[in-house]
Amino acid sequence: MKRITITILILIFTSYFGICQNEVDALRYSRTTFGGTARYMAMSGAFSALGADFSTLSSNPAGIGLYKKFEFSFTPAFFNGNTSSEYNGTSSKDSRNNFNFSNVGLIITTPTAKNNNSVLKNFQFGMGMNRINNYNNRMIIEGYNSENSLIDTYVEYADGVHYEDIEDDFDGDYSYDLNPAWNTYMIDTIPGIDDQYIGITSGEVWQRKEVNSWGSTNELLFALGANLNDRVYIGGSIGIPFIRYREEVRYYEEDIFDSNDDFTQLRISDKLETNGTGFNIKFGVIVRATNWLRLAGAIHSPTWYSGVKDYWSTEFYNEAYGTDYSIYYSFGPNKYKLETPWRAIGGVSFIIKKVALISIDYEYVDFANAKYRNYDFYGYNFSEENRTISNLYTKTHNVRVGGEYKLGYFAFRGGFGYYGSPFAKDENGIRINDGEKLYYTGGLGYRDKHFFADIAYVRSQTEEDYYLYGTEDIVVNPARNRHITNNFLLTIGFRF
Repeated sequence: MKRITITILILIFTSYFGICQNEVDALRYSRTTFGGTARYMAMSGAFSALGADFSTLSSNPAGIGLYKKFEFSFTPAFFNGNTSSEYNGTSSKDSRNNFNFSNVGLIITTPTAKNNNSVLKNFQFGMGMNRINNYNNRMIIEGYNSENSLIDTYVEYADGVHYEDIEDDFDGDYSYDLNPAWNTYMIDTIPGIDDQYIGITSGEVWQRKEVNSWGSTNELLFALGANLNDRVYIGGSIGIPFIRYREEVRYYEEDIFDSNDDFTQLRISDKLETNGTGFNIKFGVIVRATNWLRLAGAIHSPTWYSGVKDYWSTEFYNEAYGTDYSIYYSFGPNKYKLETPWRAIGGVSFIIKKVALISIDYEYVDFANAKYRNYDFYGYNFSEENRTISNLYTKTHNVRVGGEYKLGYFAFRGGFGYYGSPFAKDENGIRINDGEKLYYTGGLGYRDKHFFADIAYVRSQTEEDYYLYGTEDIVVNPARNRHITNNFLLTIGFRF
């Protein structure tokens, strides 16, 4: 059982030296977060039952129904992400900064009639953009490994394969790892045997991995809403998210203690570029049960990404036998489709004498339902990857809580968010990794009849185990990673 659990962990948390889409990518593009205006962010996105904020078009589009005036807003933001790692007793830390726009949006509202007895009081149209994922981060993991090397995994993968099949494969299954490892003399056949291998080193090396990622998912939105008798608000939106993800991975091994006669150092560099556009539909409702109580519900269809494209390159360098060996390959575009899970959201808000409010959101999403699909009839069917997604991921329960207190033209806000772990439990009922994410938020704002300005601070933190490499028989100690992000936002808005 222990070996099975370790193998599952390695499958999830190893950053693959290859172009194949895997469950890590599916989770990255499915696990979105709350994003948008500073007011929305300062209250941890707990707006499902509040509405009247452009950000709700990405969560509960019924929120557009509470608008009675035109509104335009935009939100510049400064983002800082950092990761601290602990690997075999060595601590490392790195960070990355990013300036972006978290939101820009326009709401147009039209009264239906001057007759106060009309049930339909207003209808609204909204369009704009919310940022629902930020991929900016930089990570360093390093430490001494006396037990094994990345090369040991190549030896295990190669055993049983004739060396000529590896040597001549420049665009097939072996071209991503075994072929460049062979052609840079990281592995070689055992003398006299054509399908059994040895590596140039097997442990007692200093290891270092650098992961630099950036990009975002921004969602373009078009929404319609309606106000029914100032009691029921309905809305729907069409979301068009755009994925832009970039990653550079550099891996090093070095014989710093001269324990290997033939090996000095190796370096592997991978670059990945992913672009994709999707489509989803959201529906929601808000009910003003009393003047102090609001109830809400919303449902999100899957996001259907069609024609996602990956471009990938790798470079292997090996300093061995007193000679330098290197090789470079590039691949792409590799096209595929991705379907993210359905989502359901419920919310309740309490309005306290028009000067304060407390709002609570609950969100349900099952990441085991994410699916890859082939791009065309002749494409790869992803059945193995989809089984892995179904087995390794699970349903999550996310909770967001926010509050606001008004003092004249000013408002003071705070919030907390809990996003449950997407990782399934093993046969003993033990979750194989953490992955929970916590948010702490706050901010303040000013608004009068025609103008408003809000600022917000959002801090998130999560901890996960990360494996540099591994197989069922070759296991490295995990690096314990702690990710912290800091997001500063300013929203400027006009009402007319």
